[in-house]
Amino acid sequence: MAAAANPYDGSQKSPKRDRTHFLYIAVIAAVVLGAVLGLVVPEFAKSLKPLGAGFINLIKMMIAPVIFCTIVLGIGSIAKAATVGKVGGLALGYFIIMSTFALAIGLVVGNLIHPGEGLDLQASGSAAPAAPEEGDGMTGFLLSIIPTTLLASLTGESILQTLFVALLVGFALQKMGPAGAPVLKGIGYIQALVFRILMMIMWLAPIGAFGAISAVVGETGIKAIVSMATLMVAFYLTCILFIVIILGGLLKLVTGFSIFKLMRYLGREYLLIFSTSSSEVALPRLIAKMEHLGISKPVVGVTVPTGYSFNLDGTAIYLTMAALFVASAMGKPLELGEQISLLVFMIIASKGAAGVTGAGLATLAGGLQSHRPDLLDGVGLIVGIDRFMSEARALTNFTGNAVATVLIGTWTREIDKEQVNAVLDRERPFDEASMNVDAGTDEPRQTAESAELAATVPGPAGSTAVTGESAGTRH
Repeated sequence: MAAAANPYDGSQKSPKRDRTHFLYIAVIAAVVLGAVLGLVVPEFAKSLKPLGAGFINLIKMMIAPVIFCTIVLGIGSIAKAATVGKVGGLALGYFIIMSTFALAIGLVVGNLIHPGEGLDLQASGSAAPAAPEEGDGMTGFLLSIIPTTLLASLTGESILQTLFVALLVGFALQKMGPAGAPVLKGIGYIQALVFRILMMIMWLAPIGAFGAISAVVGETGIKAIVSMATLMVAFYLTCILFIVIILGGLLKLVTGFSIFKLMRYLGREYLLIFSTSSSEVALPRLIAKMEHLGISKPVVGVTVPTGYSFNLDGTAIYLTMAALFVASAMGKPLELGEQISLLVFMIIASKGAAGVTGAGLATLAGGLQSHRPDLLDGVGLIVGIDRFMSEARALTNFTGNAVATVLIGTWTREIDKEQVNAVLDRERPFDEASMNVDAGTDEPRQTAESAELAATVPGPAGSTAVTGESAGTRH
């Protein structure tokens, strides 16, 4: 069955070496070299701007297919999760509310610190043109969302048209029931191809980052470095406060458990995530540890896999803060109405930003292209510092899913609180031998519900089948 190939069963043996570490190092080196070049020979550095613009054009090329595939498959997975019953419906409701809240926090922090302010970068002219207007005001805006043909939404430059058609297709397939399953499976294969191409493009990120950072530093000097550092520090602090105050406060209020004890219990997973910049690698361990914590298998089996696609708090904070940074850096700040409409777009589109390297960048570019195409050039700035923020995104996403599992277990009364207290107080430690698949011991267990859900819900990488090679990609 499809579930056997899914990462949720923890059955991969001897996973391939994560080659994205080399990409990570290359991007860091490119950023440093680009900054040095911009400070030493600014005029020459500014001439390298086309390198960044070319990379952004490649990312822009992938926006429509990424959003179309992930939204269509996402709607199908929502319907499937809801059929699991009370647990699935409650989990999805919680994920939507928390993701929206995280996006809003990103907007609030971005408006408070104004990252990128004062840079006033100039567009290179490669940004997408503004969406055509048909009429005036709200009427013209609504009419512009409707494409001339169904396929035109995938080849045009209006991301809102792509989103509109994706929603139509997703709901239509949902209504078709079993008859639509082959179509969904086909779209799943297309999505796998799209993400493979996107991963190939991301190997050019060091070149794009080198060109973009060189040009920006050459144009603005040390101010660009200070602005990017401010964004990174603010993002890390926001994620820390979100985990401690928001998630920790909610956990304490609902369950009475301490977020710090829960994080201590998941300490090994945090080290694993920090070393790979990916929360995917800890998915089988999170399932096993949540069951050991005292939460019932059905709750864990539904909440954890679904959360890896729909509960991306760290990614949500990143998307809105990065969008405001780009707008400020380009000297074209977003108005309140534009921020709210961007928030609504991100609530839907962020569900496709999970797991695959570059998917979050494509979602960010899609949001800017749909609302302010003139800001698309500024995404080159984010390419250079995106890798530095990936650890915070992954750790926040992971913590959010761990807390969500405990909360859902409490709300559905599918939790053994005596076991939770004993485990968090280190009285009943987790048996690490249970994760040693190669030794022939028991594999991390998977419920019937999670197996059924995993076969249809897009995995952490947004696809229905994620191989060990993609397990190293980043949130």
